[in-house]
This record gives sequence, structure tokens and C-alpha cells, in this order.
Amino acid sequence: MSQIAARQTVTLDRIAGAIRSAPLPDADRVVGIGSGGIVPATLIAFHLDLPLSILWLNYRDRQNRPRYADPKLIAQWAPPSDGGTLLLVDDVSVSGKTLATARKLLEDSHITTVVMKGRADYVMLPGIETCVNWPWSEPTQ
Repeated sequence: MSQIAARQTVTLDRIAGAIRSAPLPDADRVVGIGSGGIVPATLIAFHLDLPLSILWLNYRDRQNRPRYADPKLIAQWAPPSDGGTLLLVDDVSVSGKTLATARKLLEDSHITTVVMKGRADYVMLPGIETCVNWPWSEPTQ
């Protein structure tokens, strides 16, 4: 069985439905972790009619292996000047290292974490245990 065949495919319709039905808390802004969190953060920001910022952190390579000892900031970042209440969004949280690094960069804000699968304050697709072919990702070869 190939690595691609062992992955579950999740559609944008399923993701959008999960976001629409989630009891997400009030927030001032959505912060998506680039690159995997960009599409889900955009969908959440659109659904909640909130501004969106992208925080470019990188930890894993395309084969989902850790690339660095810790997630690294790979683009300039200016946190929201007002702090506020943020929804911090990523596609997957396995070890929690990327979300923890983002929390440090956003330390003046109240943060609620949201992921599509894994561990966070809100998990949009909690029943998924396998790797996923996300609609915004290239298939892994």
C-alpha cells in the first residue's frame, strides 16, 4: 500500500461544515500558522467575519518529519498591536511544538487554539486518526 493510499482524503465541504457547526468562542482576530493553517484560518476568519493574520512558522518537511529541533519563524512577524483575543489556527497539531512557539510570539494576547485534527482547544475533525490528504496540500510522493 502506498503512502498516499494510506491517507484519508478530506473535502473542503466537510471542513467548512465542521467550522460552521463548531461553537467557536468570540475573538478579535484569527491567526493562521503558515503554511498548513492558512486555508483553515481563512475559512474560520470568513465564517466569523474577523480579520486574518498569517504567522509563518516551519517545523516539518513535506514528508511530515521534523525539519528542525524547534519550529522556526520563517518570515517577519508583527503581532497585533492591541493583543486581544485570538483564534490560533493550524491544520494539524501532533507534538504541540508549533502551537507552543506561536503562543510565545503572541504572549500579549488571549489565545484559543483551533486545529483540523490533533490536539488543541478546538478540534474540527476529531475522529480522524490517519494522515490526511488536505485539499490545499500536494499529495506526498
